[in-house]
Amino acid sequence: MKRLAIIFLIIIIVIVGISYLYLNFKANYNIAQRENKQFESYKGQEIYGAELTTIINKAVDNNENNNVPKDDKGKYINNNTNSIQIQIKMLDNEKIYAMETLYHGGMDKFVQYYNEIKFKCTNIEYHTVTNKVKYMLFEQITQ
Repeated sequence: MKRLAIIFLIIIIVIVGISYLYLNFKANYNIAQRENKQFESYKGQEIYGAELTTIINKAVDNNENNNVPKDDKGKYINNNTNSIQIQIKMLDNEKIYAMETLYHGGMDKFVQYYNEIKFKCTNIEYHTVTNKVKYMLFEQITQ
């Protein structure tokens, strides 16, 4: 009778452990999907410079809230879990700028010059561990 009780207890512990792992995975997956929606909706879409500043502000806020470290140049370092990097390719000079360059240069100046200019999100990459958005590339499509 003792053996039967021990076996039954072990089976219950295994079932509870598997259930916990599954529910934890599902919760993390749902959180990643919710956070990705705010960035994925821009894939392939044409947006104006003013809206691009909103996206950059969201990414910077996300990195700050998640305590993503910065390098010596003030750019966020990819932490393989929840960091977001955005790059902007400009037609004016064929250069690619990191979001931090525009953010620290003054988003108000960017809006002043690029408010009515269209950009398009041409690339999105994801973290392999968490499946959250890791990188976005916006290209200027009008001048």
